[in-house]
Order: sequence, then structure tokens, then C-alpha cells
Amino acid sequence: MELLKALLLLSGVFGALAELCVIPWIDSQLVEKLGQRLLPWMDQLSSEQLNPSIFVGLRLSSMQAGTKEDLYLHNLKLHYQQCLLRSASSDDNSGCQTKLSGGSLALYLLALRANCEFFGSRKGDRLISQLKWFLEDEKKAIGHNHEGHPHTSYYQYSLSILALCVHQKRVHDSVVGKLLYAVEHDYFTHQGHLSVDTEAMAGLAFTCLERFNFNSDLRPRITMAIETVREKILKAQAPEGYFGNVYSTPLALQMLMTSPASGVGLGTACHKAGASLLLSLQNGAFQNPMMISQLLPILNQKTYLDLIFPDCQAPRVMLVPAAEDPAHIPEVISVTLKVPSALPPYEQTLFVFAGSSLEDVLKMAQNIGRFMYGTQASLSGPYLTSVLGKEAGDREYWQLLRAPDTPLLQGIADYKPQDGETIELRLVRW
Repeated sequence: MELLKALLLLSGVFGALAELCVIPWIDSQLVEKLGQRLLPWMDQLSSEQLNPSIFVGLRLSSMQAGTKEDLYLHNLKLHYQQCLLRSASSDDNSGCQTKLSGGSLALYLLALRANCEFFGSRKGDRLISQLKWFLEDEKKAIGHNHEGHPHTSYYQYSLSILALCVHQKRVHDSVVGKLLYAVEHDYFTHQGHLSVDTEAMAGLAFTCLERFNFNSDLRPRITMAIETVREKILKAQAPEGYFGNVYSTPLALQMLMTSPASGVGLGTACHKAGASLLLSLQNGAFQNPMMISQLLPILNQKTYLDLIFPDCQAPRVMLVPAAEDPAHIPEVISVTLKVPSALPPYEQTLFVFAGSSLEDVLKMAQNIGRFMYGTQASLSGPYLTSVLGKEAGDREYWQLLRAPDTPLLQGIADYKPQDGETIELRLVRW
């Protein structure tokens, strides 16, 4: 009894010293509306539109989609297993390349874990082997002296380590070492701006490794890296409360929720970030399914690390489709599209319905003539690969800006220009 009292006393002392990252309570009706936005996406079952992150986000929330959720997982399994079989047999792999990238395969592994599935079959072994092969290939691209870069990104690299760790699968010290080196040498800062979501994903991966005591020879560096990531994220908090920006904040909060700390103002920072998210939700900021799926867990005080021991029996409220708004005639607005770097420079004012996406604007410009563009599908939606015949090269991308110089935080399918805005497309290096 005395020993128990002593342990409880120590627990109270440590609890008092360590701050927890907790966000303010958000009205359940607002959260339900957020979940309802995922339902139409769950009806899109083509191979190009399937997104494992949607399933993960729902399973880590307080809501469910019933049989629709089961059907979605069934189609995910069917697609990924077919892609793996095609890849192994070297047959036509069309439609599978995007889904077999390291990041999407890692999300699929997280989806299986969210369904309380463990690996023990040959199919599971193939999935694990494929993801480990991806990490080895990325490690080689980075190079022995860390002079190179991953073929994809450190975000996908981190996500892949996290997915393997959640399934209690080890990766070699050399693989983890590359990510540690990147954190230690500020590789996630570009043009003076920290990639908060990459930093957060790396922090989640390290926290998982620490909990299992994987890569024990690297334990001191892993512990230090977690502290470094937390410090960088907290320093990246904007006056409005966001960590980096509104869309990187959910992953940042996931990382901070797993990492109690004392003397760093963690509780205050998280409360402020939560209040900013609440305001953004009220203003309808989250429409992209990838972003919604990262936000839903933290609204239920959960993170990707809860997939280590998922509770598949926890009660969840059934989602029902939102009532449709009455039909109305939309307003017509003007949007100017500019590509100053083109020869000759391109500028065109277009008239579209209010609520149109930037992708709608690009399509109209292409239909009118003198403008053309290309896109590539991703789990976060289509992104620009070429404009007016100019392809983005290695470590280049087409940046979207609201004139004169404000980078857009959303992609072409999600951003909705306002009346009179000028949108610039700018080719930049990273």
C-alpha cells in the first residue's frame, strides 16, 4: 500500500511537471459536418480516387459510415493487392504507380491497422517487403554523405517508417539514421519556411520507435530528435495560432499530443491552435478529404500512434448525409490568370460561377485557347505538372499564388478564387 501511494505521488509530481497538448472542446455538430464531407468521397471507388487516409481518419474519429465504410476497405484491399500482384509479375502496372508509392502504401498499412489487422500471411509479407524496399531505395538516393534527396520526400520517408513501426516491424539503423540526420541539420526548412507537416510526421515516426525501443543504438539521438521536432513546431506557431498554416496544424497537433513536455508552453500553444482550427472549421476551410482525415483524429484526442493498439470495438456515431441546400442561381465572378514567366507572358481575365475551383478556371482558360496545362493525380488531389507546355523539372514545382505574392495553401481542386482575384502560376525550385 505504501509503495502504491509512493508511485501515485511520483505520478502526480511528474504529471504536474509535464504539460499536455489538449485542444478546446469543439461542438459535436461541427465535427459531424466535417465527417459528412467525407461521405461523397467514399462513394468514389475508382482506382484513381481511392484514398486509405479517409478510412484511417474515420476509424480514429467518433463517427462511422457503416456498410459504406466496409465496402471502402474492401475496395482498398482489392486494389492494392492487385497492384502488388501486377508489380510482382512485371505486367502492365497502369493505374497502380500512384497507389504503390511509399506514402500511399504506408497509408494503406495504417488503414489495415485501423481495422485491427495484423500481418502473418504472405500477402502481409509482400506489403512489408514492398515498403522496406521503398525505404532502401530512398536511402540510396539520399546517399552515403547525405548529399542527395529522396526520390519522393522526407514526408513519405517518415510516414513509411511510422507505418512499419505501428505494425511492430523494424527497419535498419541506416534507414532511421538518414531521417535523424535530416532533422538534426534542418533539412525540412526551405527558403526560410519550415515544412511543419514533414517535421510532425518525422516526430511521430521517432515517437513510435522510442515507445517500442526499436533501433536502441540510436535511442539518444531519437529522444533528442523528438525534443527538436517539438521545439521547431512550437516556434513555427503563427500569431493566429496555426502551426505553419491551417492545413499543417492537424499533423503538428498529432505530434504534440504524443509528446508531453514541461516549461515550453505546450498547453497554451495547443489551446491557441485549437481555437484557430475552430474558427477555420466555422468558415468552412476544410474540404479536401486528405486534410479532413488528418484533422478528425485530433478532434477526438487521438493520433496515428493510437493505431499501435487500436480499439475497434469503441462505439462510434453513424454519419448520415447532409441535407442538400436549395437550388439557387450562382453569381458570376471575374478571375485573372497570369503566367509572367511564359514567353510571351500570359494574362487572361475569365468569368466563372462563384464557388468554382481554380481547376475550373484553368479548364475554362484551356477551352478558350492560348492556354494549356497538365496535372498528375495524388492522394491530396491533382497538382500541376506543366503550364503552357513547360514541365516542372527535378526539384521544381508550379507554385500557386494570389497576386501580388501570397502562396495558396490549397491545391487547384480545392482553392476557390474570389471575385476580382488575380492568380499567378510561378515555376519555382525547392
